[in-house]
Amino acid sequence: MDKAKVEEALKQVRPALQRDGGDIELVSVEDNGVVKVRLKGACGSCPMSTMTLKMGVEKHLKQQIPEVKEVVQVA
Repeated sequence: MDKAKVEEALKQVRPALQRDGGDIELVSVEDNGVVKVRLKGACGSCPMSTMTLKMGVEKHLKQQIPEVKEVVQVA
């Protein structure tokens, strides 16, 4: 899976996170379709961050890049 494609897709969701005082950083793209990200700023400590990650970021990435199987948050 192309890391540049994943980064480009993350750029599309980044403004929404930044509006809420947060951000997202791409940590790695695994061969098995797992994308690892780090939520930063307000998103890192928000109780809704899991929902944002799964229903927002993961859903968007899967639509843009079919090879994405899962998006996980790392510390």
